[in-house]
Amino acid sequence: MLVAVDHVQPAAPPGSEDDLRAYYADILGMTELPKPPVLAARGGCWFAAGPVQLHLGIESAFVPAGKAHPGLRVKDIEAYAERLASRGAKVVWDDNLPGHRRFYSQDPVGNRLEFLEPAP
Repeated sequence: MLVAVDHVQPAAPPGSEDDLRAYYADILGMTELPKPPVLAARGGCWFAAGPVQLHLGIESAFVPAGKAHPGLRVKDIEAYAERLASRGAKVVWDDNLPGHRRFYSQDPVGNRLEFLEPAP
């Protein structure tokens, strides 16, 4: 039986690890996790914030996920959106999900990310 999502793995092109670190760690505020040595040899980066994990995997024929995306729940969404925007990330608000505040952003390789918080 399913009990939780362990992680989500967006793809990224070869050689993009430094750009991914700048976005996921510096802009989003996630912590980089060490990868097991056998997996580290494949490239990519793993990040966490509390129980949320994103494992960016390298894909040689990379195409950014323009529609598919992880939905990441945040606290104080207005402040979080300001954090991203002040660090150069594009923030696009979307009011089409009843009962929630949400916005989208893209990582440096073009993957779509959704950030949402239940409305008070």
